[in-house]
Amino acid sequence: MAPKQRMRIANEKASKLITMRGNVPKSSKQNENKYPVAPWLVALFVFVVCGSAIFQIIQSIRMGW
Repeated sequence: MAPKQRMRIANEKASKLITMRGNVPKSSKQNENKYPVAPWLVALFVFVVCGSAIFQIIQSIRMGW
């Protein structure tokens, strides 16, 4: 996109917010992910914790407590 066209689009967006006077949203960006942590990161954490617990149990059974 050309710089002039980007500036024009930004100016139009700002002028719409100016006419709203007290009803301006806190952010103009849409936040689609409302989770504080990504679901795949939680899954990885659970996998690592549960996997290490299972290996620890197997190791303690082999050693004979």
